[in-house]
Parts: sequence; C-alpha cells; structure tokens
Amino acid sequence: MLRKDARLKAQELVSKMTIEEAASQLRYDAPAIERLGIPEYNWWNECLHGVARAGTATMFPQAIGLGAAFDKELMTEIGDVISREARAKYNESSKNGDRDIYKGLTFWTPNVNLFRDPRWGRGQETYGEDPVLISNLAVPFIKAMQGEYGEDSYMKIAACAKHFAVHSGPEDMRHFFDAKASMKDMWETYLPQFEASVIDANVESVMGAYNRTNGEPCNAHKYLMEDVLRGKWGFEGHYVSDCWAVRDFHENHKVTNSPEESAKLALETGCDLNCGCTYQKVVNAYEMGLISEETIREAAVRLFTTRYLLGMFDKTEYDDIPYSVVECKEHLQVARRATAESIVMLKNNGILPIDKSKVKTIGVIGPNADSVAALIGNYYGTASRNTTILRGIQDACGDDIRVLYSEGCHICMNKPDFLSREHHRISEAKTVCQNSDLVVLCIGLNETLEGEEGDAGNQYASGDKKDLNFPEPQRLLIEEVKKTGVPFIVCVLAGSAMSMLDFNDEASAIMQMWYPGPQGGDVLADILFGKISPSGKLPVTFYKDLSNQPEFTDYSMKGRTYRFIEETPIYPFGYGMSYGDCAVVEAKVVSAGDYEEFKKNGLDLEVKVTNSNDVACEDVLQVYAKVDSPLEVLNTKLANFERVVFDGKGVKTVKVHIPAKTFTTVDENGELNYESSTTTLYVGFNGPDKRALELTGKPSVEIKL
Repeated sequence: MLRKDARLKAQELVSKMTIEEAASQLRYDAPAIERLGIPEYNWWNECLHGVARAGTATMFPQAIGLGAAFDKELMTEIGDVISREARAKYNESSKNGDRDIYKGLTFWTPNVNLFRDPRWGRGQETYGEDPVLISNLAVPFIKAMQGEYGEDSYMKIAACAKHFAVHSGPEDMRHFFDAKASMKDMWETYLPQFEASVIDANVESVMGAYNRTNGEPCNAHKYLMEDVLRGKWGFEGHYVSDCWAVRDFHENHKVTNSPEESAKLALETGCDLNCGCTYQKVVNAYEMGLISEETIREAAVRLFTTRYLLGMFDKTEYDDIPYSVVECKEHLQVARRATAESIVMLKNNGILPIDKSKVKTIGVIGPNADSVAALIGNYYGTASRNTTILRGIQDACGDDIRVLYSEGCHICMNKPDFLSREHHRISEAKTVCQNSDLVVLCIGLNETLEGEEGDAGNQYASGDKKDLNFPEPQRLLIEEVKKTGVPFIVCVLAGSAMSMLDFNDEASAIMQMWYPGPQGGDVLADILFGKISPSGKLPVTFYKDLSNQPEFTDYSMKGRTYRFIEETPIYPFGYGMSYGDCAVVEAKVVSAGDYEEFKKNGLDLEVKVTNSNDVACEDVLQVYAKVDSPLEVLNTKLANFERVVFDGKGVKTVKVHIPAKTFTTVDENGELNYESSTTTLYVGFNGPDKRALELTGKPSVEIKL
C-alpha cells in the first residue's frame, strides 16, 4: 500500500475517534476501540538478532558479531528470515487472540548507535564504531525486514532506527545525562547512519534516546526531530520514545514540571508514540489547554498510517506464512553462516587448523566453555538447541581425541574470599592442562556483566564495564594456564573489546567470538579443525587499555575509534586473519566522469585479488580514504567493503563502488563539503594503519585521485 493511501485511510479512521480515543492510541499498549473495529495493539517488539522475547526463533550472533561479518548480502538474508518468522508468529498469535507485548509487527530494531567507547555495555547491540560500516549493514537489513511494498503490496514488518541520536552511555546516567557533541562530530559520526536508515532504507520509525543532547531531551529535540529528521531528511514515519524516557523530562532532566508538560513537549516536537506511562496524561494536558486536538490527532494518524501499511486491517500476502518457517532448516543455515563469518581470528602461530593426527587429548577450560549465556548476548529469543564450545569440540572429536573439561573459575566474583573459593577450580584446570596436548581457554563476559542499565549485576551494576580487564578470577586462571607451558588457544566471548595484554604474547591463537549464537560451539569446532576458514574482521578497535581513552562521559571523538585514535592499538579496526593468503595485486578506477558527475555518483574501482593458499576461504576487501584537507578525520575512514570468496588458490576481479560522500569532509558547522583536493584510497584485506601492516606484512594498494 502506498503511504499516501495509508495516510488517507488513517485520517478517515482517526476522524471518527473521540479525542480520548485518539489519545489512547498514542500509548505503546494501545487499547481496543471496539465500536470502530480496532483491536488492541502492543507496539513493543524486538528482533535485534532474531525475533526476541517471543519464544522459539532462529537466533543469530549478537549484532556486534554481525558487524564483524562485514557482509551486506548476509544482512539481507537475516532481515528476510526475521521478517518471515515475525509474520508467522503474528499470524498465529492473532488467530489465538494473543495481542500482548512482543506479538506485533512493529520491531524496535536495529540499534544504529555508534560504539564510541569500549566500556559501553550496550555496544554489543551495535554494528561497530564506524558510520559507513553501520550504514552499509543497517540499510539492507531494514529493507529486507520491511520488504518491497507499494501499490499492490504491504510492509512486511516495521523497523525502527534507534536511539536517535547521540547515545552511547554511560548506562547509569542515561536518564539525566546531557551528551554534548559538536556539530562536526554530529554530522561526521553520530548522524550518518540514521540518515542512511531514513533516506536509503526508508525506515518506518525512529526511537529517541534517553539522554539529552546539547541540552535538549532526545524525545523532544527541536533540531534533531524537526529540523533534521522531518525537515532535512523528509522522514514520514512515526517517532517513538525509549521506554519511560518522557517521564525523565520532569523527574530527571528537569526540563518540565509535570507529566502533562512532558507530554506536551514530546508530542508537539513530534514524538508520536510513548513507550511508558506519561501519555496517559495526554487527555489531562488537552483539558488544561496545553495540547491541541490537532497535535493529538496528527500523532494518531501517523501511527495508524503504519498500521495500514502493515495491512493490519486487510488481508495481506503475508497472512499465509506458516508457523513451520520458525527455525526451519533453511533459516538455521543462514544463522550458521552468520556465526562462521562473525568469528575473528586475531592470532595464529601455526597451531590452527588443528591436525587431528597429531593430537590425542584436548583440554577445554574456562567459565565460558560450557555456557549457554555466553552464546546469546542480550535482546535474544529462544533457540531450541544450543551448542556450547565444549559440546561442539566434543562432537567434532568423537572417539578420535579425548576431551578433558574444567570450568576453571567462576565468570566473576566480587567477594574478598573468592581466591580461596576458586582454588579448587583453578587446581582442576591446571590438572587438565598438564594432561592435554593443547588447551582451548574460553573466557570473557555474558549479559550479566555487560548490557543495558538494570540488566547487569556484580561489579558491573550499571551495565557498562569499569575497565577492559577480564574479571579477576579469569585473570588468575589465565596466569595458571600460562605457567603450565601447554600450547593454548584463547576463545573470547564478549560483546565488546577487552584487553588482551594478559595473554596476547603467550597464546598460540586467539579467537574473538563475540556472542556467537546457539550454533557457536559447532561452528568454532569447524574452524579449529579446518572445515571453515575464519573470515570475520574487527568492527571496533581493540585498545591495549584505557590509559589513553577520554572520560566515558566525553562525547568528543578526539582519541576515539580508529578514525581518531592517537595510540597504537593491540588489534585495529578491520583486522582479522584467514587460513587463506589473500592479497590485492592491482586496483584501478574504471568509472568516474567529470567532476560534477563524480560528486553525484562517486566512482568504481576494479580490484585484482589473489589467494595464494590452496584452501577455500573468504576474506573482506576494504577500501579506506583520506582527503587532503584540514577538515578530514585524523587518520583514514572506511569507504566501502566487499566479501570475496575463494574455492582455493586463484585470482579474482572485484568491483567496488566508492560513494561520492567518501570525498567529502565536514566543517565545524556540520556542513558537508565536496572537496576538490587530492584524495588517497587505500585498498587491502585489512586497514591501512601501521598496526595492521605490522600484523600482516601486507601494505594496502594506494590510489591517488
């Protein structure tokens, strides 16, 4: 259905409502209006990496792992899987009269905030620290979720870009915090992925952040919501508050004095839907003369426009999607591929892939070795089968190799006497090491140690990390493993960058697994034994520690992420190893046109790449840019990327489009400048930074324009 037709239908329906009825529809838990044939509807639903909180569903790696895959086509497939399962669940729930929370077609996904600080607990929900990476993954994901809809078709499900716009912790301050960002940082870092979601993907909704930005609350921000979102970008969908964020206006931000004033401020600025309780005061505010009838009805029209686009009052082409698609074989295959592409091999001294003929006993130790919690991250659904690392290795070894196991230590303990309480666990782990040919050490975090405010416990009560160190019991375990002298492979399961200093030099191999999803153990085993070549790349910088990081509350980008870092990281953005030996032989421009055409359309590169190893592998071809301008970012910036698949040794030619925006800079006023000065492109399978060169020995191919 076309938006103009859906809006006309919405206007007609809303015109028949009393003002009280129209106001009631602005709540996330909208009640039925039986006399108009409108059933109750709960707008709150989640599908960050699979349909969440609604029972069984195909589950994918946590979003940060999907970022590590650097795969646009994969995001299309994932979006399609999620939307099919979402429709199947909606169809059955509707038949059964279940219209409760997490049963609708409006999903508050994806989280396109930029992961600016490694301490942020919700960074695991994002695609990483680069706006181009986030945009290039979010756009196909949103498009696939919403489907192709037009005159004769309906929207599949409605996506939501969140949290608009300058938002990335601290979690324990979010209800009263004011994130201060310059206009340059806003338009260079914090807004591009939202712009892409709105303009390129036509996302149906946008969710505001809890915090203020430059003094204004994000759910009533005149500049962001009126001037930028609906003005400059022409957004036509609906705006939703984060949950209970409007209540923060009067309780925490202190920009209003009452719920009625908060409702007025949010509604008049364009926040149509309230997740929370404040819009229960809309009628009060109307009767007090604070809010006009026109404002209330316009918000209701926007919301019912979405419902008509979704075909909630008609028969649609999606009504016959059967429940049997949920966790079907084809969907699980997509999830398995996503897990394989998400795992990043950071180090390999030659121990991988493991030669089964040379190993009799493998020790698997650590608190995340047999942990389902370490597979799933947050905002998850229920998988019918979970394979931990231990189970995956046991299944892969069968009767050929003995697998010994020890938990080694608790994942985290705060009490002063933890050392004595952990002694017997660490002692057992030492015994396993001493009786093994090699050890797989499984450490990291889970959602109880990093996540959203209120989700986490122990010393990480805010949801954020206080530093980049592994919890103390794990650090003791690492030290004891090193003392045994046995070769060990470290598998880190965490949603963020951790310090590798405790084991980086001594480990034989390091695998960054994020929260890999329910098939994590199976896929890791296939990688360890060489059935799959690792191909993930880091979507975030791995710092050595926090010594050179700005304060967590500082939203300036100085010193943050690979684009502005001034130190040498332990592992850089875009880095990741493979069992193949992929290299760029040649890169050249094949289309550009004159300057005006170039500014409008960008240019295309033709890149000749090789794999020198006789092994099937995938790798990610990356192009970075540096405009010779004082307005350019400090280092380089990602321009585009493409996955390359090799069946074995060979040569391929890959076409990469470089968007015109690559050659722009942002000035202090936030204005985009199309530079006519020299730009250098860097083409390779890792970034062009000094640390990547140290690790790989392969310089990027440079093209000066």
